[in-house]
Amino acid sequence: MAGEKPIAVYGAAAANGVIAITKFVAAGFTGSSAMAAEGIHSVVDTGNQLLVLFGIRRSKTPADERHPFGYGKELYFWSLIVAMLLFGIGGGMSIYEGIRHFRHPAELGDPTWNYWVLGIALVVESIAWWLALKELLKSQGERSLWQALRESKDPAVFIVLGEDTAAMLGLIVAFFGVYLGHRFENAAFDGIASVIIGLILAAVAVFLAYESKGLLIGESADLKVVRGIQEIGRQDEAVEEVAPPLTMYLAPREVLLTLEVDFKNNLSAEEVEQSIDRIEKRIREAYPQIKRIFIEAESLKRKSDPDNISTSAEV
Repeated sequence: MAGEKPIAVYGAAAANGVIAITKFVAAGFTGSSAMAAEGIHSVVDTGNQLLVLFGIRRSKTPADERHPFGYGKELYFWSLIVAMLLFGIGGGMSIYEGIRHFRHPAELGDPTWNYWVLGIALVVESIAWWLALKELLKSQGERSLWQALRESKDPAVFIVLGEDTAAMLGLIVAFFGVYLGHRFENAAFDGIASVIIGLILAAVAVFLAYESKGLLIGESADLKVVRGIQEIGRQDEAVEEVAPPLTMYLAPREVLLTLEVDFKNNLSAEEVEQSIDRIEKRIREAYPQIKRIFIEAESLKRKSDPDNISTSAEV
């Protein structure tokens, strides 16, 4: 999604902005703490999705002298900020609002507003959730949905999907909080619902922070990809052995590769160069996400050989 037009992020941001207003209006008319918590949640989600859009835009900045590998990782930085905001503002404020309402319950008004807003919000959030899920399913392959989510390198996908999942769970909790509060004429249920919503947001925030941290500090490509790269190198007729490749994500669809190749004895410099070109071409064809390739080439001669030649090449 980060490499294309992030329709799901645009849609989620617009929807959450409108939903936030309606939730606060409903909370004002009914005095519902759960609705106020949901309003806070939607405001945070809107801000977070705007930060994701900003991160996507910044990540496309061309490489320069100070950042020769580009700005792709800036998306991962803003994803970490999103997780912190979701935890601190979304989760923290919802828990605080629930405790305050629990200790000093307000008189509950007509819940009709709440039910209408919750129903509309659930429909809108479900649409946004489905758009994000479709993006994830494109890269799922044979993996389970959970594995695809855990292994996704695109914060624009797992942030929107995580936040929308939390939003739908929060709406269900808010519904039961409002319903039980009026059913038993006890505002405590409303406060408890607000606290539960806060805990859901905090849990999702921890997951998003964990995923963003791994990408920010330099996460390797999938193990199957790494092994496939090594096998491509080994299959070349001029190669004796290939060391385990070193890879790192620079952006959701941009991987850096460093490959150490030991070539067979008595190869000329031209033969080594031709082999490097073949290996690079095959790697790019098999794995288009490998954008930058650095190959260190060494001709395998005995160390005791005075004519031992060591060459290195960066591609």
